[in-house]
Amino acid sequence: MIRGESPMLVMKSGTAVGEKWTIEKEAVVIGRDEDCDVILPDRPISRYHAEIRREGNRYLLRDLNSKNGTCLNGQEIVGPVPVQDGDEIQIALRVTLLFVGADATVPLMLDETKGPGLRLDKVARRVWVRGQELTPPLSLAQYRALGLLYDGEGRVCSRDEIVETVWGVEEAEGVTEQAIDALIRRLRDRLAELDPEHQYVVTVRGHGFRFEDRV
Repeated sequence: MIRGESPMLVMKSGTAVGEKWTIEKEAVVIGRDEDCDVILPDRPISRYHAEIRREGNRYLLRDLNSKNGTCLNGQEIVGPVPVQDGDEIQIALRVTLLFVGADATVPLMLDETKGPGLRLDKVARRVWVRGQELTPPLSLAQYRALGLLYDGEGRVCSRDEIVETVWGVEEAEGVTEQAIDALIRRLRDRLAELDPEHQYVVTVRGHGFRFEDRV
């Protein structure tokens, strides 16, 4: 795939593998705070963790005095360092972001994910069920929950994981069991609009929830 657009970040490992963020601003801030351009709601990640800034024709990565550090290709960075196509950025050793340059000519292996029943476009936050796009789109909370479950297909996601992904660690204490159940119920109802015969989100009692696509 030949690209001629802005560079982007693609989550290679973490809670939302495959999610993409296009770098169109002079400076893109990565962190846990909702004001960040790349929001990573994981407790070990600082509120304002790292920054990618454009300087001329190059991009520089720097750590924003984070608690758990930023690494580039496995090496912890001290001052601003240049990033280029194919570089891997590790945030607090919890999330790995792939830097894809604007002139990249290699395939994006983490392009939109496809399944026999459900497909996500993580750039546009669009959902297709059995070939039909779900409209109106899911709410942000519903999409975050679905993305977490979808990326962990076959794995049980705990209620705590859902809370941290959807609401963020700072609001986690105020989220009730009823709020989680209501979110999952609304998500199931939305998916059932296009596929009432299959349940994509399965409850695993005492443990959490699991995504099951059609075979």
